[in-house]
Amino acid sequence: MLKIFKIPLVLEPQEEGGWTITSPVLPELITEIDKLEELQETVGDAIKAVIELYADMKKDLPAGLTADGIKSPVWFESLIPAEL
Repeated sequence: MLKIFKIPLVLEPQEEGGWTITSPVLPELITEIDKLEELQETVGDAIKAVIELYADMKKDLPAGLTADGIKSPVWFESLIPAEL
C-alpha cells in the first residue's frame, strides 16, 4: 500500500560536493546524494529503511508524518534542478 509522508528534510552541502540529508523528526534518517536529481529516489529508499527499522523495533513513527487523505492544500517546498 502506498503511503504519503510529509517529512521535513535538511540538505547540508558538503565541501567535497553533494549533500548530506537528515530529518529533524526522524533522527535515524541519514543519507547522501551527489546530485539533486537523486533526491527523491534516495530519500524514498532511506524513509523505507527507517520505517522497517521502526517496525523491527516495534516502535511507532512520530505522529503527524502521514499525509494520506489530505483534503486541503499542503505547503510543500522542493529543490528543482534546472539549467539556465
